[in-house]
Amino acid sequence: MTRYFTEDHEWIEVDGTSATVGITDYAQSQLGDIVFVETPDAGAALTKGGDAAVVESVKAASDVYSPVSGTVTEGNAQLEEDPALVNTAPEGEGWFFKLTIADPGELDGLMDEAKYKEFVDGL
Repeated sequence: MTRYFTEDHEWIEVDGTSATVGITDYAQSQLGDIVFVETPDAGAALTKGGDAAVVESVKAASDVYSPVSGTVTEGNAQLEEDPALVNTAPEGEGWFFKLTIADPGELDGLMDEAKYKEFVDGL
């Protein structure tokens, strides 16, 4: 599996044409305590850079964008009961949704882990 990152602080872990998406540890640290997460429903068609989910913290509400185009196969139901999971495991159990990638070529514009770290260090 390969993990990519966006400048909007989403991560996407790719396994063939399937992928899992969440927000990075940096993003959750900037948001603070997460109190609500709305994930997309299975079957939803997402476009690269389009709204995919909503996350609310004690500080603000933010949209989560889809790193690539595709069809949602599953939203993380655990986040409805325990939105703080995004704070404790943002790049693990706190994933937001899974999707089938429509165009693997869209991954080319995303950052690998080293480039994302450089990007965050420059903020």
